[in-house]
Amino acid sequence: MKIEALQLPNFTENISGKRASTDIKGTTSFKDILKDSINKANELEKVADQEVQKLAKLDSQDIHTTMIAIEKADLTFQTMMQIRNKIINAYEEIMRMQV
Repeated sequence: MKIEALQLPNFTENISGKRASTDIKGTTSFKDILKDSINKANELEKVADQEVQKLAKLDSQDIHTTMIAIEKADLTFQTMMQIRNKIINAYEEIMRMQV
């Protein structure tokens, strides 16, 4: 049996699958990654809202697509909330450090 090394994920790709912009040194800006992730979460929320509106107006009978859109938006929102919490915790930890 052949053993192969694990490949690390490419952290320069954000949630939407696009490469985040890079600065002169070739490193990805945290601000750009966070901004793109927030925009993607907003887009998923809008799609879920549109699917719910279609279902409510009886334009669509497909409850599966609606539920999938809602769950995607919910999962993305929960992930963004966890990221926010981690950022706040990191900030508080830095503020507690003595200089």
